[in-house]
Amino acid sequence: MRRTYRGANVEVSFDLEQCIHVGECLRRLPETFALDRRPWISPDAVDADDVVAVVERCPSGALQYRRLDGGPDERAPNPAVVTPMRNGPLLVRGRVEVRREDGTVEVLPRAALCRCGSSANKPFCDNSHLRIAFRAPGELFRIELSPVRRAVDQPLDRARDPRGS
Repeated sequence: MRRTYRGANVEVSFDLEQCIHVGECLRRLPETFALDRRPWISPDAVDADDVVAVVERCPSGALQYRRLDGGPDERAPNPAVVTPMRNGPLLVRGRVEVRREDGTVEVLPRAALCRCGSSANKPFCDNSHLRIAFRAPGELFRIELSPVRRAVDQPLDRARDPRGS
């Protein structure tokens, strides 16, 4: 379920079901994204351009934005670019129509799609590839540790993630 956090100049939305817990938001902009605060996203804490730059780094598309100040919205690559990550998901950058298991259709600018076959949240990745020790070729993806990913092979599960409450 996507939740929206409105600021004066930019609106940020977050969908925990799409999040693969890379933690780009928490590391790069802790003034705006903080797990120990409610709401955990404060779009007005910094300049809208800084918020936009970090949201666009979210590989899963869990974070999205809408400019309210007349600034440019996200320009997704056309055609979409699909990159297999080594031992992990397919990262999609570009306008992609995704049909969830419940039949809901969304057009997303970015997505992390399951390729191990074990996700309980298909078509999205839920990090099940870590649990099953999935192995496949692809690009290396540097994952840094954060409050939602304390170990590279064990991201915080959704049940304990404070962003879901």
